[in-house]
Amino acid sequence: MDKTFKPQKVEKKIYQEWESSKAFTPKIDSKKKPFVVMMPLPNVTGSLHIGHALMLTLQDILTRYHRMKGESTLYLPGKDHAAIAAQNVVEKELWEREKKTRHDLGREEFLKRMWAWMDEYGEVIEDQIKRLGVSCDWSRKRFTMDKEYQAAVKEAFERLQKKGLIYQGERIVNWCSRCGTTLSDLEVEHEERKDPFYYIRYGPLTLATVRPETKFGDTAIAVHPKDSRYKKYIGREIEFETLLGKKRMKVIADEAVDPKFGTGVVKVTPAHDPKDFEVGQRHNLEVLQVIGFDGRLNEKTGPYAGLAVAEARKKVAQDMKKRGLLEKVDQNYTHSVGLCYRCRTVVEPLVSKQWFVKVAPLAKPAIEAVKKGKIKIVPKRFEKVYLHWMENIHDWCISRQIWWGHPVPIKGSEDTLDTWFSSALWPFTTLGWPKETKELKYFYPGTVLETGWDILFFWVARMIMMGIELVGDVPFTTIVLNGMVKDVTGKKMSKTRPEHNIDPLEVIGKYGADSLRMALVVGVSLGQDQTLDEGKLVGYRNFANKVWNIARFTKLNLKLPITNHQLPNKNLKSEDKKILKELDFLVKKVTEDLDNYRFSQAGEIIYQFMWHQLADVYIEKIKGRLKEEDPAAQETLLTVVKTSLKLLHPFMPFVTEAVWGDLGEKELLITSSYPDL
Repeated sequence: MDKTFKPQKVEKKIYQEWESSKAFTPKIDSKKKPFVVMMPLPNVTGSLHIGHALMLTLQDILTRYHRMKGESTLYLPGKDHAAIAAQNVVEKELWEREKKTRHDLGREEFLKRMWAWMDEYGEVIEDQIKRLGVSCDWSRKRFTMDKEYQAAVKEAFERLQKKGLIYQGERIVNWCSRCGTTLSDLEVEHEERKDPFYYIRYGPLTLATVRPETKFGDTAIAVHPKDSRYKKYIGREIEFETLLGKKRMKVIADEAVDPKFGTGVVKVTPAHDPKDFEVGQRHNLEVLQVIGFDGRLNEKTGPYAGLAVAEARKKVAQDMKKRGLLEKVDQNYTHSVGLCYRCRTVVEPLVSKQWFVKVAPLAKPAIEAVKKGKIKIVPKRFEKVYLHWMENIHDWCISRQIWWGHPVPIKGSEDTLDTWFSSALWPFTTLGWPKETKELKYFYPGTVLETGWDILFFWVARMIMMGIELVGDVPFTTIVLNGMVKDVTGKKMSKTRPEHNIDPLEVIGKYGADSLRMALVVGVSLGQDQTLDEGKLVGYRNFANKVWNIARFTKLNLKLPITNHQLPNKNLKSEDKKILKELDFLVKKVTEDLDNYRFSQAGEIIYQFMWHQLADVYIEKIKGRLKEEDPAAQETLLTVVKTSLKLLHPFMPFVTEAVWGDLGEKELLITSSYPDL
């Protein structure tokens, strides 16, 4: 053995040994209850980042732990076509390299480029997952654009439509003019900004708005029904001057109006505000769209037609001031602005004819599943977050005006489906649904869904709804949510924003996969956000060397293999009994922690035991006895080292596997049995 552990020298070879052994592929065994983890499918939008490394490490810890316990353990990998996210990346590359848009290429040629991108980066992502040591079943890997998967998506759409749960309607949606498509509420990121707050005269009334450019689409003025200041105006029409001439408009009363907002009077613009759209529906107001899908004012705005929204806002405000229609402007109004989660363009609420999922009937059983404990969420605090969102859920717009993705299975439609619609089917479509396959019957429902808390609603909640509706059962019984790994500025890692990305392969190349895994897991409570500290990477690289040297010392001081490996209890010294008692406690504590998803605590206690109790104390005490070839010391040392390696293996699989064979074991550590309690 080398004097230090050299991960770059052995990691690839060890992973190949694992794959060759078929250790990753479980068998269907009716006598065993399976343990199933579905990999949250990475988007094919480039290479993975450190946040993915955390998620994959936690999933792999669970997989290796349950596999060693003898369970039929399925960890199913795959990748997502990523729809709008992937299309944006390829469009950006197309423009940078060729100064062309997708429209210049045409739909057919552009989709060829998309498939080429998928092939290239799908392999990159798969290699990264392997480099991290993730022990998933590659024989069952799936892609959301596979032929079978596409057929399942079509089947799901048609079943939901037949049941009246999918419908087409003209409603207000989130529109990204840059991407040229609708977005679901969850695909809109909100950012606090300071913008001017305009107080505009509407005849005898004054109202405040941050969006004067939408005033051309006003179809009513609203106040709260109990606001005594304006009771005399309710139900009346008032006349006032506008930039396009005089106008008459009715004052309505609606409880959606906040009397404390601005002056307590608001303009109602049903075509350009979600709340106003709902008010308009209640009062049967005209929906007058004045901003087009290109993000510019349309012909209904007279001389302002053709102006982009931001430009129009300034121009309208200037002209109102000149005409004496602007009472005052608050320059430091703080409000939340919706942005496209992919390109950061300000989202426009626009009325459009789209396909929607009627979510309320699907949400009800999904809520009950959590309330009644059929699904457990860890950490528990996220249960309240989940329930609050699900109990206030809105219908889900699933059609997108992009080219890459699953087509809406309706004759004549050129739209594609929201990527979250297809990924919501992941837990059962990957097992053969809609066919009743042996795999679906055995491995569904799954056991644990481990993922980041940020996609609890994007993906997790939707999988629960779809699983219950289409298969008749929840897709998993436990949801484990990890926190985000952020860069030094505190921003979330993102594959599509390289400035906020740390490449796991660079870290692995420098410190080894085991060091990265431990650094991400230990010292961080589940669900807690973190930044990656290089000091931790150095520390766990040193720990990997310590594990290597413990095994090296053991090999050098024992005559291996020891054939009759049983402890001669009558000859044990006090230090032997002490370390064995501490080892017994360690096994119980680590088992309890992993059963309760306390990954950090489990990793920390193994680290402390091996470095301090085993290496610093016990080994130092028995060096003399080992020179004298004391059987009790030899047997105790070998027992403690091997048991420790088994406990550490789910966390640091490479270094533990690397030394396992040197201690006289012929069977791979990955397929060895977990220590008995």
